[in-house]
Amino acid sequence: MNIAIKAAIGAALAVSLSGCHIYQKYETPTSTPLTKEYAEVKAQEPDSTAFGNLRWQDVFTDPVLADLISRALVNNTDLRNAQLNVEAAQAQLLGAKLAYLPSLAIAPNGAGAKYASNPFGWSYQLPAQASWEIDIFGKLLNSKRGAQAAVLRSEAYAQAVRSQIIAAVATTYYTLAAVNEQLQLSRNTSELWLETVQKMRDLKLAGRTTEAGVMQSEANYYNILGQITDLEASVVQLNNTMSLLLNTMPQQWTVEAGAALSAPSAARSGVAMSMLANRPDVAAAEQSLASAYYATNSARAAFYPGLTITANGGFTNLLGSMIVNPGDWFVQLAGSLVAPIFSRGRNIATLKAAKAQQQQAMNTFEYTLLSAASEVSNALTVYEKSREKAALLDHQVEDLTKAVSMTQDLFTYSTGDIDYLQVITAQQGLLGAQISRISCTQAGNLAVINLYQSMGGGR
Repeated sequence: MNIAIKAAIGAALAVSLSGCHIYQKYETPTSTPLTKEYAEVKAQEPDSTAFGNLRWQDVFTDPVLADLISRALVNNTDLRNAQLNVEAAQAQLLGAKLAYLPSLAIAPNGAGAKYASNPFGWSYQLPAQASWEIDIFGKLLNSKRGAQAAVLRSEAYAQAVRSQIIAAVATTYYTLAAVNEQLQLSRNTSELWLETVQKMRDLKLAGRTTEAGVMQSEANYYNILGQITDLEASVVQLNNTMSLLLNTMPQQWTVEAGAALSAPSAARSGVAMSMLANRPDVAAAEQSLASAYYATNSARAAFYPGLTITANGGFTNLLGSMIVNPGDWFVQLAGSLVAPIFSRGRNIATLKAAKAQQQQAMNTFEYTLLSAASEVSNALTVYEKSREKAALLDHQVEDLTKAVSMTQDLFTYSTGDIDYLQVITAQQGLLGAQISRISCTQAGNLAVINLYQSMGGGR
């Protein structure tokens, strides 16, 4: 007993000298320039006008798309599961808070005994036991704080899922719009090229072209028909993707061909830490670091003793070896101080592992910040360059349209200086430029969506 008391006193002294940080609450680390800048931005009031802080309804203003996003946020299975993860984490937090309260157990029992010719002797107890762990060295405190970090991490994950769903619906919507526009263009072009095939046959009969020219025109016509089948398959696949996002059976969704998305001007500013502070993956990475911090504190707390107070009370007719009737009340109080003596090696190993996991969480947190900055920079660059490219492609389409018209006129009114294959070549160039223009518009749409998601939009 004396040894245990001395050990407890020694442990208490050790805590007073070196263990005070066990009670400290997690704070965003400022050990590197990156995390220091993040901590400074996090301490500021968020900018409500920042692109990532805008409501998704203010970014995706197309009413058809807005309706699809709303339905997805209600019905999507992944989001439901993420919200259930939040509820599970909240339940664990409640359990950690209730650990501060005494536990109560009731275990009524009875027995009867008969010896020789004596009558049965019946004994009974109606006991209740209460046990209360006094959190002297922060074991319960760090457990509760770790559970709070787990709740925040699950909430950040749910927000990440929500942002992904909004982006996925918008991406599918505008991709479907681009494919529908390309399909419409290809069908119109196929009709024109069918006329070209017939014209080439007529020219062959008139001696103005060769069989090779006819075959070339037919090959181009069949090529465009093959592209149409690919596009039609893509439309079905995209409709199925949209149905899956909305958690419904496959169906066809009405999407206007060529629908375009324009971003608010705030989306074209430079990359700053303020753009990253609201990202859910950054928040989740930091809460994982907080959980690892509290796990390390718990590992430190395991070196120190634990104090438990127990109380027993109830009603019984068994007093020692005697049975009395009627019974009487009884009360017992006890306290125990348990100090680890021979488990130090295991505790040291546990602490080392916790420190290593905390450093891993720190590395992951820093990498998440760097990755977030890269994603935002990429999205900004793609959006800006797609706008520049779109202007160039507009000029290209305009010039090629004129070139097709001029080539056709030259062939019609020339005396043989120009072959109709040159007309076909000009038409092919125009089609390629028109498809590139559609793809460029789609790239711009996706860049806006990716930028909004990369800045944590959709809260």
